[in-house]
Amino acid sequence: MNNLTKFKIEKPTNEVFEAFVDPSKIGNFWFSSSSERWEQGKTITVKYDEYDAQIDIEVLEIKVNKKIVFRWGANGDGHIVTVTLKNIDHTGTIIEVSEEGFREDDDELINQLLDNKEGWVFMLTCLKGYLEFGVTKLRGGLVKD
Repeated sequence: MNNLTKFKIEKPTNEVFEAFVDPSKIGNFWFSSSSERWEQGKTITVKYDEYDAQIDIEVLEIKVNKKIVFRWGANGDGHIVTVTLKNIDHTGTIIEVSEEGFREDDDELINQLLDNKEGWVFMLTCLKGYLEFGVTKLRGGLVKD
C-alpha cells in the first residue's frame, strides 16, 4: 500500500530537484544535513539535529529534474519513496511524493498513513516556503509527542 501527497511549487523543476539532491540546500527545508550529493546507487546519511536522529537513505534511482527514488528504514526493509517532478510551463512544478511499504494487515495502518501524510505535507510546505519565499526557519518545527 502507498501514500501519495501532491504539491505545487512556483519554481522550475531544476530548482526543486536541486533542493533535494544538493547537501547545501536540503538543510533549508527538510533534514539538518545530508552527507553528500544524492546520486543513484549511493547511500546518504541524513540528520535531524532537532530530534537527535539520523538515518541512511539508499538512492535507488535518479532521473535529473524528473524523479528521485530512495529507500529508508531498517536494514533495507524500509519504505520506498518516489519523488516525481512535473514541469508546468517552465515556471512551476507539481511535486508528488509516494511512499510505499505500508502493511495493510497492520492494526496501526490508519494511524501510520495519517502520520506519514502529515510529515510529507509539512516537508513540502517547508520546501515551498524555502524556494518561493526564502524561508529557512520552518524545518524542524514539527512537534511529535
